[in-house]
Amino acid sequence: MQSLNSVNSRTELQQRLAEHGGAGDSARENGTNHVPSPAEGVDTVQCSSRKMLVGLDILCLLVASIPFFACELKAVTPYRRGFFCGDPSIMYPYIKSEAIPDSMLIAGGIIITGLTIAVGECYRVRFRVVHSRAFVRNRYVSCLYKELGSFLFGCCVGQSLTNMAKLSVGRLRPHFLSVCNVTYASLNCTPGTYVSEVNCRNTLKMVEEARKSFFSGHASFAMYTMLYLTFYLQARLSWRGARLLRPLLQFMLVMLAVYTGLSRISDYRHHPTDVLTGFLQGGLTAYWVAFYISSMFKTSRADLTPKSLSLESPLSSQQTVC
Repeated sequence: MQSLNSVNSRTELQQRLAEHGGAGDSARENGTNHVPSPAEGVDTVQCSSRKMLVGLDILCLLVASIPFFACELKAVTPYRRGFFCGDPSIMYPYIKSEAIPDSMLIAGGIIITGLTIAVGECYRVRFRVVHSRAFVRNRYVSCLYKELGSFLFGCCVGQSLTNMAKLSVGRLRPHFLSVCNVTYASLNCTPGTYVSEVNCRNTLKMVEEARKSFFSGHASFAMYTMLYLTFYLQARLSWRGARLLRPLLQFMLVMLAVYTGLSRISDYRHHPTDVLTGFLQGGLTAYWVAFYISSMFKTSRADLTPKSLSLESPLSSQQTVC
């Protein structure tokens, strides 16, 4: 009897093994060798949602730059503001050359700030402990995407605000009469009276450009890029081997931005109030992006290790999660 039971047990065991083997063979025939676990399904969904968020970031960047490109492509003309006869603030001569032209401003601001951020983030990933929760496994790409993306978003927002003000206000530049190629004598107007229309004797492009004084795009862009880089150095560079190195670099950056704005007054491109407003707008934008959009001042408790708090480290202990 016992031998009969053992034979039956072996037979049942062989049948079960055959059933499992057949199921495995059928799964292999159908090309489904691996059944994903619930955890893998969740990871796939999270990766897809993060890719969608990256696409949303790019869309937001494009939307924020619409006013800037609308002005640069001459899609919208500036407001045609008049002037008071005898107003001395628009009688300055037109100087063709500029102390800091547009190409130098854009290239210098983006290259200096962008290159510094890129080098700093690559150093952190290479020599410091940096965690990444992004779907991109490359930590270099993840950190550069967040920091440079925040910086470029601020550039688009700042310049869009500047161009929107230029088009809607239409304040005349200090050299407006020189560009318009007219004088108060040729207009035969009474001093103190308001002149709403004037027939300029120059190209339409130059006349429209002379109606974009408020506020200074050079001042706002220079202050934004240099002050943002100042904030970045404050967050990342804390090497205490030279206590005055970081303040010196920050002072030089801000001084460069101030010089850029002041040069617009000496070039008769802007009034002093235009430059001051540009400084204010650029500074507020830099503060907003650095502290509320960028992750440079957002710390992780796990990163506050004794190693990261070393006094000899050239990078700040305020490590971020990419």
